[in-house]
Amino acid sequence: MDGSTNSLDDVSGSSAEYPDRVSMMEGRLQAQEDEIMLLKSSLADALRRLRLHDQLIPLLKQQIIAVNPAASRVLNQVYCSDGFSSSRKLSSSSALDSPRHPATRARRNSEKLVKDPQEKTKKLLDKKAASSANLLNRSPSQESRTKDLIAGAGSPGSRRGTQGQSIKMFIRGRPITMYVPSNIQNYEDLRMEPPVEKLELDWVYGYRGRDCRANLYLLSSGEAVYFIACVVVLYHINNRTQRHYRKHTDCVRCLTIHPDKVRVASGQTAGVDKDGKPLQPYVHIWDSSTLITLQQIGLGTFERGVGSVAFSFADAGAFLCVIDDSNEHMLSVWDCAKGTKHTEVKSTNEAVFAVEFNPSDSTNIITCGKSHIYFWTLSAGSLTKKQGIFGKYKKPKFIQCFVFSLTGDVLTGDSEGNILTWGKSPGDIKTLGKGAKETFQIMRQTRAHDGSVFTLCMLQGGALLSGGGKDRKIIRWSADLAPERECEIPEKFGAVRCITDVNGEEVLVGTTRNAILRGTFSDGFVAIVQGHVDEMWGLATHPSQDVFLTCGHDRQVCVWNTAEHKLDWCTTLEEYGLCADFCPNGAVVSVGLSTGRWLVLDLQTKDVISDYTDGNEQLSVMRYSPDGSFLAVGSHDNFIYVYNVTECGRRYSRYGKCNGHSSFITHLDWSKDGKYIMSNSGDYEILYWDVAGGCKLLRNRYESKDREWASYTCVLGFHVMGVWLEGSDGTDINALCRSHSERVVAVADDFCKVHLFQYPCPKPKAPNHSYEGHGSHVTNVRFTHCDSHLLSMGGKDTCILQWEVKRAGTSDGGDRTHSASFTSSPEP
Repeated sequence: MDGSTNSLDDVSGSSAEYPDRVSMMEGRLQAQEDEIMLLKSSLADALRRLRLHDQLIPLLKQQIIAVNPAASRVLNQVYCSDGFSSSRKLSSSSALDSPRHPATRARRNSEKLVKDPQEKTKKLLDKKAASSANLLNRSPSQESRTKDLIAGAGSPGSRRGTQGQSIKMFIRGRPITMYVPSNIQNYEDLRMEPPVEKLELDWVYGYRGRDCRANLYLLSSGEAVYFIACVVVLYHINNRTQRHYRKHTDCVRCLTIHPDKVRVASGQTAGVDKDGKPLQPYVHIWDSSTLITLQQIGLGTFERGVGSVAFSFADAGAFLCVIDDSNEHMLSVWDCAKGTKHTEVKSTNEAVFAVEFNPSDSTNIITCGKSHIYFWTLSAGSLTKKQGIFGKYKKPKFIQCFVFSLTGDVLTGDSEGNILTWGKSPGDIKTLGKGAKETFQIMRQTRAHDGSVFTLCMLQGGALLSGGGKDRKIIRWSADLAPERECEIPEKFGAVRCITDVNGEEVLVGTTRNAILRGTFSDGFVAIVQGHVDEMWGLATHPSQDVFLTCGHDRQVCVWNTAEHKLDWCTTLEEYGLCADFCPNGAVVSVGLSTGRWLVLDLQTKDVISDYTDGNEQLSVMRYSPDGSFLAVGSHDNFIYVYNVTECGRRYSRYGKCNGHSSFITHLDWSKDGKYIMSNSGDYEILYWDVAGGCKLLRNRYESKDREWASYTCVLGFHVMGVWLEGSDGTDINALCRSHSERVVAVADDFCKVHLFQYPCPKPKAPNHSYEGHGSHVTNVRFTHCDSHLLSMGGKDTCILQWEVKRAGTSDGGDRTHSASFTSSPEP
């Protein structure tokens, strides 16, 4: 007994010490990584000095021999004994690196070369390796001094030998060194300001029909009202204009219109903030003519989100009924004028799909959902329910929808494809005795669709429209449920989600593949709203036209027109599309897929003109060089594949492969001269590549500090360091894009927001403008060719937002002067 007790005490003691030991080891590991980074920088400096030495000695030798020919032997002895120190004394001017310098020309023209410095380089490398090994076993005092050295070298504005200024940012504890451009004299003196430009929501592409019901209505203004992401869209079906209600803070889940067809109630999901804390869901009642919020209902009352809402009709919309997404699906009735709760009750633990007031009696409410239909009575401030009796009829798995007939009956559509007619039956006195209460039973069953009945729509004259899921049919029924006409919507639009009457003949149809159709039984249907149906990542804008391309997990590649606000064309691929880029000539576009394949599509014919495969992992970035002569393909296999491009983008041949990243490629950009690439990877690394020199890795990143870039989409770099929040874990920013004018940079973050920063923004906590609208992580942003608009793309919300770029304070969009100017100077 005692032995076992002591044993447990020992285990407990060691467990208590374990976190401290792990913490200490993590600290030492971080210090070692910092020291290795410093050693790499020192080694790069040493190699640079060796190159200077190699360039300078031949010139000096020629000059000395020209003055005194007898000095040749002495000069060789001096060089061999201390070549490195001699070059150090003469390397004060960085101009010696220039190919135009006389020393460089003399070295190239000289036939006699002095002793090769490779031997000294080897000794230096051996010495550095030994120093690195010693650092791993140093004393605490050495460790402290080394940390002080690193801290000093990494502080903003500090000097690091002849390499000028450098600063560091840390992501997940990993240091990332940024070199300050040559024309920045004092980093600390730079002032960051918010950009003069601002964004204004111009258009919303898409509709949420895939997983929401009863979300398409027609207002008295002639506008169709629906939602996607956090935006409620008011789309005038004749004028083809949009307005937007944007007061929701997370995805809108349901909406309904008031009997006056002006007021609208919309409910949202709870969501979470950037720290992962849940946000409270609510319902907004707002005026559709002015977009002014009239009431905020239920803040702090609902759980998870709002699933269904309905106005009362018999009393001119005095009450609003709400069902939330909690486990009990709480049903509550609210006073619309006061915004106060009238009553509340637990509904059911099963899913609830719809709620409505009886149009002739506001004390009667009906709900339906999984395996149930409930008839509620509101009396004396409390709600009581009666369950519908299926009796001899098969109980369906789901009751999807219901409407009230002109005779007062309730018609339901279910997952068995039937329309059930419900009515009141007097209490069964023979069985239950006196006092038996009335029940709600099925009066009639009508076979309607092959598969589920997703929606029912009652027309003014008493006729009924039903929409099917599996068969995609819309059927018109007479008042006594005799079928009159039917039509089938195209398969590419999916099943019928909801139907809204326009004028008794024309209807609007929302579909499960996120499209809204307009048409009649006679003329058929055309899409007036279309969108993606799954997560999107690929976005590219045309180099000279008002056109952009999107692709995503739904395997669709869509080409849109920003001026006409419409889908030009769409094609379906065999695999996910994850990235894309237009060739500079604008005739073709490359699309990277999820398996390592990439395709080249003709923009006019939509044909696939090239099909290649690089590796067997997904591709994350496609980028043409500025002149269109190269295409770089970034892959999750850690490589960048570079292709020669000929025949106006129609022919490709492998040129080389950039090998050096230790994690998957995330972003890349070309230099303006088309000779170099800057790339980021999943382990937060910035690398530079000499493509013209054979796709070689540039070991000395300092040499690229003044290079000019044709585009800037890399999320890590000196010029965009200020877009990162303090404490970011590296996944907070999914994409960014510099405008073509190089005035601003747009950022897509992981918290549903789009940000606009001044470019460049190299200092932490850079001021910016933030914009909401997406209900999911924003996966990509791109400016149009003339910077008039910005496109942003949501992930799971399947929403594309088109923002107009407004230049405040400038009537003609003229140039303005930034407080921090970073016009790159030529390389020394």
